[in-house]
Amino acid sequence: MRDPDQEIWAGVLAHLRSQHPSLCRAWFSRLEPLGMADGTLRVRTASRLHRDYLHRECLDAFNESLQAVTGRLIGTRFLGPDEPESTAVGVRTAGRAHPAQSPVYSDGLVVNPDYGFENFVIGPGNRLAHAASLAVGATPGHAYNPLFIHGGVGLGKTHLLQAICLRIVEHTPNAEIYYTSCEGFMTQFLGAVQAGRMSGFREKFRSLDVLVVDDIHFLAKRERTQEEFFHTFNTLLQANKQIILSSDALPEEIPDLEERLVSRFKWGLVAMVEPPCFETRVAILHKKAELHGLSIADDVACFIATRIDTNIRELEGALRTLQIRAHVEGREIDLELAKEALGEPKPELAGGMTVQVIIDAVTAFYGVRLADLQSKRRNRSIALPRQVCMYLARRHTRHSLEEIGGYFGGRDHTTVMHALRAIQAKKDRDELLANQIDALENKLTQRSA
Repeated sequence: MRDPDQEIWAGVLAHLRSQHPSLCRAWFSRLEPLGMADGTLRVRTASRLHRDYLHRECLDAFNESLQAVTGRLIGTRFLGPDEPESTAVGVRTAGRAHPAQSPVYSDGLVVNPDYGFENFVIGPGNRLAHAASLAVGATPGHAYNPLFIHGGVGLGKTHLLQAICLRIVEHTPNAEIYYTSCEGFMTQFLGAVQAGRMSGFREKFRSLDVLVVDDIHFLAKRERTQEEFFHTFNTLLQANKQIILSSDALPEEIPDLEERLVSRFKWGLVAMVEPPCFETRVAILHKKAELHGLSIADDVACFIATRIDTNIRELEGALRTLQIRAHVEGREIDLELAKEALGEPKPELAGGMTVQVIIDAVTAFYGVRLADLQSKRRNRSIALPRQVCMYLARRHTRHSLEEIGGYFGGRDHTTVMHALRAIQAKKDRDELLANQIDALENKLTQRSA
């Protein structure tokens, strides 16, 4: 590639980081610019899935950046690893995938290359679902069929579904995979009925090697669609073709779902994903930051994980908020910025006292970090401030023992009870510790006054 073209490419990446920070990924640096030709900058990608993702999700931003850098009306052309430089993006034909096609058919859903198994953080609440997904990705149609993954919104179900697709493409590139939402299946079915093209619809869905359906619970109350899906399901299963489903509910808890479908959904393996624990949330934040080419300190990750304990989507949203704010204000992503952007925990308790206020006072007093208190370290310089925090949180807030433990690395109620007893006993015989706690309580009283 000529030096002028290399300079243009460097400018494009810099413009993207400046104007579209949340869109950028660390793997953008591994894209290979091939030079300018016929009014386009050709860019080689690592896989056809990377190419499709860039074309569907990032093309406008790349074109805008390219035009801003060159001052000319130039477009971007993304190429898969085996495509000749003259091949246009987005070519689709009937039948099996070939180098110019997407390896995963879909009806609008995009398989995100970030959603590989290597980027999935394993925790106590998703271990079974992850192990089952790995097995299905390695031997589709033979391990667990069907695989039914259920759990709340934003807990990683879609990540696992797409990770399976990516793994199958990696190991069996000629497999015909169709990835769709339940709504997408219903829309195509109704369209085929209205157009009198049911034979084509059935041939399309019943000749697949792998059928992946997200949010299958939307089949509820759709009698005609349930009937068609029942026969599609049976045809694929009898041919040892893999079926993968996700849902917000267990099969038997999906309202108005035919009993025969409930039974079939439970033939293989039903695996649940649960909300991530504190340690898992911290690990997820570090992994998401790495994917976006960011670096966040442990205390920032711990603060976010303490503030947000609902789902992964909200964790990623908080990280995106920090990234954009840091870019706009020209600041580093540190604990101060995180507190400003996300806010302190809401003063739900009497006098405005919160666990976070207590943590701030204790960490400042003992010269330790939040990440230390939430770590598994047990040396006295960390264990004592941690126990003092728990003791003060129990005295000055109405949080339960379980809730207090959640602020300190997801510790259970028995650990908090032990801390309460230990501090009370030490206070009675250690005048220095008693004075320290009195001083802390005075500060907290003044702050909440």
